[in-house]
Amino acid sequence: MRNLQSSVRLRPVDLARGHGLSTQAVRNYEDAGILPAADRTPAGHRAYTPLHAAALRAFLALVPGHGHRTAATIMRAVNEGAVDDAFRAVDESHAQLLDDRRTLLAVESALRDLEPPVASEPGDTFVGPLAERLGIRPATLRKWERAGLVRPRRDPRTGYRVYDEADVRDARLVHQLRRGGHLLEQIAPLIAQVRAAGGLGPLEAALGDWHGRLAARGRAMLAGAAELDAYLRERG
Repeated sequence: MRNLQSSVRLRPVDLARGHGLSTQAVRNYEDAGILPAADRTPAGHRAYTPLHAAALRAFLALVPGHGHRTAATIMRAVNEGAVDDAFRAVDESHAQLLDDRRTLLAVESALRDLEPPVASEPGDTFVGPLAERLGIRPATLRKWERAGLVRPRRDPRTGYRVYDEADVRDARLVHQLRRGGHLLEQIAPLIAQVRAAGGLGPLEAALGDWHGRLAARGRAMLAGAAELDAYLRERG
Protein backbone atom coordinates (compact mmCIF):
# COMPACT_ATOMS: atom_id res chain seq x y z
CA MET A 1 0.00 0.00 0.00
CA ARG A 2 1.26 3.49 -0.80
CA ASN A 3 2.30 5.92 1.92
CA LEU A 4 -0.96 7.09 3.44
CA GLN A 5 0.35 10.63 3.85
CA SER A 6 1.45 13.03 1.15
CA SER A 7 3.11 16.42 0.96
CA VAL A 8 -0.31 18.11 0.97
CA ARG A 9 -1.50 18.99 4.45
CA LEU A 10 -5.13 19.83 5.25
CA ARG A 11 -6.61 21.22 8.42
CA PRO A 12 -9.84 19.88 9.95
CA VAL A 13 -11.60 23.04 8.72
CA ASP A 14 -10.44 22.29 5.17
CA LEU A 15 -12.22 18.92 5.24
CA ALA A 16 -15.26 20.32 7.03
CA ARG A 17 -16.00 23.28 4.77
CA GLY A 18 -16.71 21.31 1.63
CA HIS A 19 -19.28 19.07 3.31
CA GLY A 20 -21.15 21.42 5.62
CA LEU A 21 -19.61 19.79 8.68
CA SER A 22 -18.12 21.18 11.83
CA THR A 23 -14.43 20.70 12.51
CA GLN A 24 -15.43 18.75 15.62
CA ALA A 25 -17.40 16.32 13.47
CA VAL A 26 -14.29 15.68 11.37
CA ARG A 27 -12.27 15.04 14.52
CA ASN A 28 -15.00 12.73 15.83
CA TYR A 29 -14.93 10.73 12.58
CA GLU A 30 -11.19 10.23 12.96
CA ASP A 31 -11.58 9.20 16.61
CA ALA A 32 -14.27 6.70 15.54
CA GLY A 33 -11.96 5.12 12.94
CA ILE A 34 -14.04 6.38 10.01
CA LEU A 35 -11.04 8.39 8.86
CA PRO A 36 -7.52 7.00 9.09
CA ALA A 37 -5.39 8.39 11.90
CA ALA A 38 -3.82 11.74 11.05
CA ASP A 39 -0.26 12.88 11.65
CA ARG A 40 0.29 15.68 14.13
CA THR A 41 2.21 18.90 13.62
CA PRO A 42 4.94 19.86 16.13
CA ALA A 43 2.29 22.01 17.79
CA GLY A 44 -0.01 18.99 18.16
CA HIS A 45 -2.53 19.93 15.46
CA ARG A 46 -4.02 17.30 13.19
CA ALA A 47 -2.56 17.25 9.67
CA TYR A 48 -4.91 15.64 7.18
CA THR A 49 -4.16 14.72 3.56
CA PRO A 50 -6.10 14.12 0.34
CA LEU A 51 -6.46 10.51 1.50
CA HIS A 52 -8.50 11.69 4.49
CA ALA A 53 -10.62 13.82 2.15
CA ALA A 54 -11.28 10.72 0.03
CA ALA A 55 -12.23 8.75 3.16
CA LEU A 56 -14.65 11.47 4.23
CA ARG A 57 -16.25 11.57 0.76
CA ALA A 58 -16.63 7.79 0.81
CA PHE A 59 -18.23 7.75 4.25
CA LEU A 60 -20.68 10.56 3.50
CA ALA A 61 -21.63 8.86 0.22
CA LEU A 62 -22.22 5.53 1.96
CA VAL A 63 -24.52 6.91 4.66
CA PRO A 64 -27.65 7.59 2.53
CA GLY A 65 -27.76 4.05 1.16
CA HIS A 66 -26.44 2.01 4.07
CA GLY A 67 -27.15 4.11 7.14
CA HIS A 68 -24.68 5.71 9.52
CA ARG A 69 -23.85 2.59 11.50
CA THR A 70 -23.16 0.34 8.53
CA ALA A 71 -21.23 3.09 6.72
CA ALA A 72 -19.05 3.52 9.80
CA THR A 73 -18.51 -0.24 10.00
CA ILE A 74 -17.43 -0.33 6.36
CA MET A 75 -14.96 2.52 6.75
CA ARG A 76 -13.45 1.19 9.97
CA ALA A 77 -12.91 -2.19 8.34
CA VAL A 78 -11.17 -0.60 5.34
CA ASN A 79 -8.97 1.57 7.55
CA GLU A 80 -8.00 -1.47 9.61
CA GLY A 81 -7.05 -3.39 6.48
CA ALA A 82 -9.99 -5.81 6.82
CA VAL A 83 -11.37 -5.17 3.34
CA ASP A 84 -13.23 -8.49 3.21
CA ASP A 85 -15.16 -7.45 6.32
CA ALA A 86 -16.05 -4.18 4.62
CA PHE A 87 -17.31 -6.02 1.54
CA ARG A 88 -19.37 -8.35 3.71
CA ALA A 89 -21.06 -5.36 5.39
CA VAL A 90 -21.84 -3.95 1.94
CA ASP A 91 -23.27 -7.30 0.83
CA GLU A 92 -25.45 -7.59 3.93
CA SER A 93 -26.83 -4.12 3.31
CA HIS A 94 -27.66 -5.00 -0.30
CA ALA A 95 -29.32 -8.22 0.90
CA GLN A 96 -31.50 -6.17 3.26
CA LEU A 97 -32.55 -3.93 0.39
CA LEU A 98 -33.46 -7.02 -1.65
CA ASP A 99 -35.53 -8.36 1.26
CA ASP A 100 -37.32 -5.01 1.48
CA ARG A 101 -38.09 -5.18 -2.24
CA ARG A 102 -39.50 -8.69 -1.81
CA THR A 103 -41.61 -7.47 1.09
CA LEU A 104 -43.04 -4.71 -1.07
CA LEU A 105 -43.81 -7.12 -3.92
CA ALA A 106 -45.49 -9.53 -1.50
CA VAL A 107 -47.69 -6.77 -0.09
CA GLU A 108 -48.67 -5.59 -3.56
CA SER A 109 -49.47 -9.13 -4.66
CA ALA A 110 -51.52 -9.84 -1.54
CA LEU A 111 -53.47 -6.60 -1.90
CA ARG A 112 -54.27 -7.38 -5.54
CA ASP A 113 -55.56 -10.84 -4.67
CA LEU A 114 -57.32 -9.93 -1.43
CA GLU A 115 -61.07 -10.23 -1.77
CA PRO A 116 -62.99 -7.16 -0.57
CA PRO A 117 -64.79 -7.62 2.75
CA VAL A 118 -68.48 -8.38 2.71
CA ALA A 119 -70.46 -5.26 3.61
CA SER A 120 -72.62 -7.13 6.10
CA GLU A 121 -69.66 -8.49 8.10
CA PRO A 122 -69.84 -7.41 11.75
CA GLY A 123 -67.07 -5.28 13.19
CA ASP A 124 -66.37 -7.56 16.17
CA THR A 125 -66.38 -11.33 16.04
CA PHE A 126 -65.09 -14.37 17.89
CA VAL A 127 -62.53 -16.98 16.96
CA GLY A 128 -65.04 -19.58 15.73
CA PRO A 129 -67.03 -17.37 13.35
CA LEU A 130 -63.86 -15.74 12.01
CA ALA A 131 -62.20 -19.09 11.41
CA GLU A 132 -65.31 -20.32 9.62
CA ARG A 133 -65.42 -17.18 7.49
CA LEU A 134 -61.80 -17.71 6.40
CA GLY A 135 -62.17 -21.46 5.97
CA ILE A 136 -59.50 -22.32 8.55
CA ARG A 137 -59.41 -23.97 11.96
CA PRO A 138 -59.67 -21.89 15.17
CA ALA A 139 -56.31 -23.37 16.18
CA THR A 140 -54.76 -21.68 13.13
CA LEU A 141 -55.97 -18.28 14.32
CA ARG A 142 -54.54 -18.96 17.76
CA LYS A 143 -51.21 -19.88 16.14
CA TRP A 144 -51.23 -16.60 14.24
CA GLU A 145 -51.93 -14.81 17.49
CA ARG A 146 -48.90 -16.43 19.15
CA ALA A 147 -46.82 -15.23 16.20
CA GLY A 148 -48.10 -11.67 16.74
CA LEU A 149 -49.91 -11.56 13.40
CA VAL A 150 -53.33 -10.96 14.93
CA ARG A 151 -53.95 -9.29 18.28
CA PRO A 152 -57.49 -9.90 19.51
CA ARG A 153 -58.52 -8.51 22.86
CA ARG A 154 -60.12 -10.60 25.60
CA ASP A 155 -63.70 -10.05 26.72
CA PRO A 156 -63.32 -9.15 30.43
CA ARG A 157 -66.41 -11.12 31.40
CA THR A 158 -66.00 -14.31 29.40
CA GLY A 159 -62.29 -14.32 28.56
CA TYR A 160 -63.17 -15.05 24.94
CA ARG A 161 -61.03 -13.62 22.15
CA VAL A 162 -62.72 -10.71 20.39
CA TYR A 163 -61.53 -9.72 16.92
CA ASP A 164 -62.29 -6.15 15.93
CA GLU A 165 -62.26 -4.74 12.40
CA ALA A 166 -58.46 -4.29 12.35
CA ASP A 167 -57.94 -7.85 13.62
CA VAL A 168 -60.21 -9.22 10.90
CA ARG A 169 -58.29 -7.20 8.31
CA ASP A 170 -54.98 -8.62 9.55
CA ALA A 171 -56.35 -12.16 9.62
CA ARG A 172 -57.61 -11.86 6.06
CA LEU A 173 -54.24 -10.56 4.87
CA VAL A 174 -52.34 -13.29 6.75
CA HIS A 175 -54.63 -15.88 5.20
CA GLN A 176 -53.98 -14.50 1.72
CA LEU A 177 -50.22 -14.43 2.24
CA ARG A 178 -50.21 -17.97 3.63
CA ARG A 179 -52.09 -19.11 0.52
CA GLY A 180 -49.29 -17.46 -1.47
CA GLY A 181 -46.73 -19.66 0.25
CA HIS A 182 -45.27 -17.13 2.70
CA LEU A 183 -43.99 -18.30 6.07
CA LEU A 184 -45.24 -16.73 9.29
CA GLU A 185 -41.87 -15.08 9.95
CA GLN A 186 -42.03 -13.58 6.47
CA ILE A 187 -45.55 -12.30 7.02
CA ALA A 188 -44.77 -10.51 10.30
CA PRO A 189 -43.01 -7.51 8.71
CA LEU A 190 -45.78 -7.19 6.14
CA ILE A 191 -48.45 -6.97 8.83
CA ALA A 192 -46.25 -4.44 10.64
CA GLN A 193 -46.27 -2.31 7.48
CA VAL A 194 -50.07 -2.43 7.33
CA ARG A 195 -50.39 -1.39 10.97
CA ALA A 196 -47.81 1.38 10.59
CA ALA A 197 -49.68 2.76 7.57
CA GLY A 198 -52.99 2.70 9.45
CA GLY A 199 -54.74 0.08 7.34
CA LEU A 200 -54.93 -1.31 3.83
CA GLY A 201 -56.24 1.87 2.23
CA PRO A 202 -53.44 4.13 3.48
CA LEU A 203 -50.93 1.37 2.73
CA GLU A 204 -52.06 1.17 -0.89
CA ALA A 205 -51.65 4.93 -1.19
CA ALA A 206 -48.16 4.69 0.34
CA LEU A 207 -46.87 1.97 -2.00
CA GLY A 208 -45.63 4.51 -4.53
CA ASP A 209 -43.61 6.30 -1.86
CA TRP A 210 -42.28 2.94 -0.70
CA HIS A 211 -41.09 2.21 -4.25
CA GLY A 212 -39.46 5.62 -4.36
CA ARG A 213 -37.61 5.11 -1.09
CA LEU A 214 -36.25 1.74 -2.21
CA ALA A 215 -35.15 3.20 -5.54
CA ALA A 216 -33.42 6.07 -3.76
CA ARG A 217 -31.60 3.65 -1.48
CA GLY A 218 -30.46 1.59 -4.44
CA ARG A 219 -29.21 4.67 -6.26
CA ALA A 220 -27.46 5.90 -3.11
CA MET A 221 -25.73 2.54 -2.74
CA LEU A 222 -24.35 2.91 -6.26
CA ALA A 223 -23.02 6.38 -5.44
CA GLY A 224 -21.52 5.08 -2.21
CA ALA A 225 -19.87 2.18 -4.03
CA ALA A 226 -18.23 4.58 -6.49
CA GLU A 227 -16.73 6.72 -3.71
CA LEU A 228 -15.68 3.65 -1.72
CA ASP A 229 -13.93 2.25 -4.79
CA ALA A 230 -12.17 5.59 -5.30
CA TYR A 231 -11.00 5.53 -1.68
CA LEU A 232 -9.74 1.96 -2.00
CA ARG A 233 -7.79 2.94 -5.12
CA GLU A 234 -6.39 5.97 -3.30
CA ARG A 235 -5.16 3.68 -0.56
CA GLY A 236 -3.36 1.62 -3.17
